Amino acid sequence: MPETPGERIRFDHIALGATRLADAPSFLVGVLGGVPDSGGPSAGFRWATWRYAGGGSLEVIEPHGADGFLHRFLARRGPGVHHVTFLVPSLAAACARAEAEGYEIVGRDESDSGWMTAFLHPKQALGIVVQLAQSAGREGGRPWEVPPGPPHAPPAVRVVGLRLRARDRDRTRVQWATILGGEEPRDGAKDVGLVFRWPGSPMRIAVDLDPVSEAGPVAIEIAADRPLALPSAEAPGLGAVFRQVAAGIDRAGTLAGEVPAEGGAR
Repeated sequence: MPETPGERIRFDHIALGATRLADAPSFLVGVLGGVPDSGGPSAGFRWATWRYAGGGSLEVIEPHGADGFLHRFLARRGPGVHHVTFLVPSLAAACARAEAEGYEIVGRDESDSGWMTAFLHPKQALGIVVQLAQSAGREGGRPWEVPPGPPHAPPAVRVVGLRLRARDRDRTRVQWATILGGEEPRDGAKDVGLVFRWPGSPMRIAVDLDPVSEAGPVAIEIAADRPLALPSAEAPGLGAVFRQVAAGIDRAGTLAGEVPAEGGAR
């Protein structure tokens, strides 16, 4: 592991870019049962997060102001998965590991000692923005700044994690294991697939290898013990595919044996 024991990297949340933040709760709350966590304005965007069973978190960001990175993202790609955020014990160490593997660090900001961040660019980071963040401890949640959802929300689903597509196995392991410390589960000496987990984190990254297709997000995968009315394609206003998987819980409380749920794969 790239960090010392007790100072683990944590997969914190999946963020989606949307034109209107107010469009998110009808699905994230009304269908998935998300609980408002925190939200507010930031430089060039507004954000809100929802928590799910087991601790998984989804964030939605909308553009704020005349121009900015999110305006460009939406103009080029439309709504969809924008980035994944990892909390790291040392931003300097995480950036050094990335640079040693040939990654360029962009948007590094250490002006606020309570929340220092840097990014891996999607052109190098397998088709997705990766945010590295060193936090001194978050302030209390601000659920009053999260757009309200429908009343009588259903029970929260579990956000299993994000499924991505990549072309190269070695590059995939460099990014998610060498740089970000993800652990790849194995059944003895048998490789059970490109799935990366972080001890203490409720979510994981799964990667499908495809040497000819464009790298990037495939679906946000969720698990629930109730029927879900998932859209056949992208969730309205969010531009991301949500896929239900059937997942058992092992003795450590982590998801195991993940397979597409009957009728749930999209």
